[in-house]
Amino acid sequence: MSLDGRYDPENIFAKIVRGEIPAATVFEDVDTLAFMDAFPQARGHSLVIHKRSAARNLLDIDPADLAAVMTTVQRVARAVRAALSPDGLVVTQFNGAPAGQTVFHLHVHVIPRWNDIALGRHGEGGMAEASALKTLAAMIAERIE
Repeated sequence: MSLDGRYDPENIFAKIVRGEIPAATVFEDVDTLAFMDAFPQARGHSLVIHKRSAARNLLDIDPADLAAVMTTVQRVARAVRAALSPDGLVVTQFNGAPAGQTVFHLHVHVIPRWNDIALGRHGEGGMAEASALKTLAAMIAERIE
């Protein structure tokens, strides 16, 4: 999919927001939801989305909604640092399939990195075990400020 197109309300993240698909929740407020990536590139890989915005990518989202997303990204990144003590953090967001976007609902990745541990490819290790994701989500959630 290109940068342009219609928002599909049946995308997996919209289904998570509606409670149709379970997710290991890290944080939720009136505007945003943070949860563990089911196909993590590293231990603690989290995603942040806006719950009500029908934005496919960065170009579509209202600036106020983007501000809410980024505020939650910062909170989650700080909590990941406190809970998991990574050596670094990758914060990234893709726009369009050629850029690597696979779910066309704006989302931001928070990926902890450690020295001497290679970053996995998305989905390379398959789907993570739900219980492990819930444990990590709880560890990170405890550190949200």
